[in-house]
Amino acid sequence: MQPPLFDYSQVPSPCYVIDEVKLEHNLQILRHIEEASGAKILLALKAFSMFELAPLIMRYLSGVCASGLHEATLGREEFNKEVHTYCAAFIPDDFDQILQQSNHLVFNSFNQWQTYKQKCLSANVTLTQKKQASKSFGMRINPEHCESTTPMYDPCAPCSRMGVTANDFKHQDLTGLDGIHFHTLCEQGFDPLARTLDVIEKKFGEYLYQMKWVNFGGGHHITADNYNRKKLIQRIINFKQKYDVDVYLEPGEAVALNSGYFVTEVLDIVHNNMPIAIMDSSATCHMPDVLEMPYRPELHEEDKNGNYTYRLGGPSCLAGDIVGDYTFNQPLLLHDRVCFKDMAIYTMVKNTTFNGINLPSIATLNTHTQTINIIKKFNYQHFKQRLS
Repeated sequence: MQPPLFDYSQVPSPCYVIDEVKLEHNLQILRHIEEASGAKILLALKAFSMFELAPLIMRYLSGVCASGLHEATLGREEFNKEVHTYCAAFIPDDFDQILQQSNHLVFNSFNQWQTYKQKCLSANVTLTQKKQASKSFGMRINPEHCESTTPMYDPCAPCSRMGVTANDFKHQDLTGLDGIHFHTLCEQGFDPLARTLDVIEKKFGEYLYQMKWVNFGGGHHITADNYNRKKLIQRIINFKQKYDVDVYLEPGEAVALNSGYFVTEVLDIVHNNMPIAIMDSSATCHMPDVLEMPYRPELHEEDKNGNYTYRLGGPSCLAGDIVGDYTFNQPLLLHDRVCFKDMAIYTMVKNTTFNGINLPSIATLNTHTQTINIIKKFNYQHFKQRLS
């Protein structure tokens, strides 16, 4: 097999390993977008919430976006710059705390806005009396323009619960609302964003002139090698000038793209029409997007010209707990370790302890110095405390 990317023996197995050097490279690209375009970029905590790296991330970005109370609180406590919170429907018991933690609050419907409008406006009166910065409130729109190729991840699919359509936006009282938010993309380049903006300007243009800010949401693959960053910068500049608004973007994947690894070990090899390697990691528990998206993650050790093909699966009772079929240039052996690539995003934030399977450890890696730091290990108590 290919030589390892780093010394796998220095981390427990399984283990998420975040390369600080690659992460910082992404952050430098995003900071350039901010400086060149005048936009503000926020880390989407729903994709990557590793607060151990908050000081590094906030050195470059303007803040975070959250999806509810716990993320908003984490954003305030650990990242402590701008916190923007959106939820399809806010839980009443959580709302006062969310309002306190957030700089921007985005509502999914005018029903929700009317429910909480008085609290929001009263909070700003109090802040003004205390000579503190006021909070800002916005509405999520649904441009009804599909760019996603995966229905499960398409907020503009028919009967979507996400955002207000242009027809329902008409004749609404916009008093107290400063911004418009949309999120229509998923791991996509500039052209889908450009087409979406064209539709939004056509359907919602009259309202954009009344706003102070517009949030372009997430799904922008800005740090990918093939992303047209020059066109993005120019479109943002033009949009800001035309409507006299601030522009926000909230990528998740672009922040930690290709900066994460996932080390796992072979526990057993069985045969059923083909060799099947059972790992100490689980697709359903530790990399759920492999099954949900679905997709086949890249494996560093794979050699597509090799002669040995194995199906890699997990130890859970789920028959479909399969990562995929991979080819190697030599046989896999018990206790061999292999490393999946680009495994920072939607892994730690979505993992589970199904079947009582332990959560992977978390580590950081500096590829310049080859320094590895074990941040956290999990145990039985972490499993038990989630159950009762």
